[in-house]
Order: sequence, then structure tokens, then C-alpha cells
Amino acid sequence: YYTNGVKLSWISPDLNDYAESDKLPDWSLPYIRRLPFINEPGLQRNIGLSMGQNMYTPWDISREDLIEYDRPYAGWGYFGISFHSKSEHRLDSMEIQLGIVGPESFAEQTQTFVHRLAGTQCPKGWDNQLKNEPGLAVAYERKWRLFQAGTVGGLAFDTIPHLGGVLGNVYTYANAGMEARLGWNIPKDFGTSLIRPAGDFNAPVKVRGLFPSGNHEFSLILFASADGRAVLHDIFLDGNTLTESHSVDKRHFVANAAVGVSLITHRLKLSYARVLQTKEFKEQPDNQSFGSLTFSFFW
Repeated sequence: YYTNGVKLSWISPDLNDYAESDKLPDWSLPYIRRLPFINEPGLQRNIGLSMGQNMYTPWDISREDLIEYDRPYAGWGYFGISFHSKSEHRLDSMEIQLGIVGPESFAEQTQTFVHRLAGTQCPKGWDNQLKNEPGLAVAYERKWRLFQAGTVGGLAFDTIPHLGGVLGNVYTYANAGMEARLGWNIPKDFGTSLIRPAGDFNAPVKVRGLFPSGNHEFSLILFASADGRAVLHDIFLDGNTLTESHSVDKRHFVANAAVGVSLITHRLKLSYARVLQTKEFKEQPDNQSFGSLTFSFFW
């Protein structure tokens, strides 16, 4: 089961060209300009940097033995760089994640520390986790802001469909979905997404023109979203690519639905969503439900 995911992200101010950023070495610019989808002339650009950790465990963490019918223990620690190109109604994002699956992700230490801090039972089966393996994920996603209705600075509604995919030895899948928002003073951005490659960046079109009313004081938004994935490969279910390991029979289609609320005040944004995800592998007895909390600061 997806037990925990944490991701810290930074996104640059708006750029007319990626060369304006001091985060990129000069030698990388010719290669970046050849990347598809994110170099359309005349659009705003952003660069993102991130680091994160995901962890996965079987249902019964009190057992020390290998549970053959349940998913493996696994951790994924990574760094990411992303490139974004956007207009008023479209956002193209490409992200490259590099990291490691296995003990060197330090997922075992993180989970054990949190459980001890909370005074709950520590997991006992991490000796059965996937082995160390370098990981690469290259992701692309496009979002659109469509069907906007309402009053400027007042009650409004919009929809944000998305389409994308990921290629690599960690994940390989195609995904599509949509978010609908209803609220007061909805910002001109691209919604609130769960942690996923290339999909969880939310660059506003223009920070100075983020809110239709020009009022930065307050925004309250209710949102609902859905996403479906056609999964070709998932290392956390299929097991290690380069060596033998425990695995389970994955399902090739996984969907999730979420409902939540976002509060924006004085350039701070706090979002909470409740997520329902369908079964990821054939032996999984039930769907999974979990919460997602996002904190953002923009300038």
C-alpha cells in the first residue's frame, strides 16, 4: 500500500527563456531547447527543482516474514528537475527524476522514526524490501484551463483536464484526468494535484495577475478530481528490474478520485484532499483511501 509520500519543490519566477535562470549550466541549454512540448515561442517558462521520498508496505506490518500474496516493502528517494511552458489556458510540464529504490532510499529509517515518535508499532518486515536499484523517470503532462464561468473576484467555476505519461524503470504509464473547481476568487493557475511526476507543479500564469480581482487577501476553493492510469510497469509491484525480488500481479488500470479544499491568503496556499484509489494489484483485497496535504508559498 502507498504508505507515505513527501515532496519538496521549488519553482522559479516567470522566465522568457530558460537561459535567464541561474540554476542551469550553460552547457545544458542546447539540450533543453531540443526537448519537445516545452519550447514553444512566446510562452512563459519556469524551471522546477524537487526532492522527495515515497514508501510502500504490505497491509500487515507486524509480520517479519515475506508475505507472498501482498506487495513488497519498497522505498523511492529521488531528485527532480522540471521544465514548464505556459499560456493563459495551457501548461506543458516535463520532469526528469533520478533516484534510488531500495534500502538507500532510507524509507525504512523514516517510517521507523515516525512510528517511534508517534508511539505506534514499528514495521518489522523491511528486511524483505526491494533491493537497491538506480531509478529514472521521465514524465510529461499537459493541462488546460477550460469552461471558466462566474464573476470576477466572486464565485466562479472552472475545469482543468490533463493528459500525460511517464517512461522509465520506476514507472511506465499513460494517464488522463480532470479537476473541477468551485470557489471564491479562483486564481489563474492550474489546480491542485496529488504527488506524481510532472503533475504536481502548479505554476500560475502570472504571479502579479494571479487573482482575477487583483486581491491577494483571500481565496477559498472546493475541488474534485479524477485520474486514470494505464500501467505498463511499476517497480513497486513488479519488483526489481536488475535482480530477482518479490513481486505481485499488478492491475494494468488504476484510477483515483479526490475531493478537497484549498485556502489561499497572503500568498500562502494550504490544500487538503481525501483520495480514493482503486486496487493496484490482483491480490489486493480493497481499494485504498488516504489524505494529501499541500502547503505552498508564492511571490
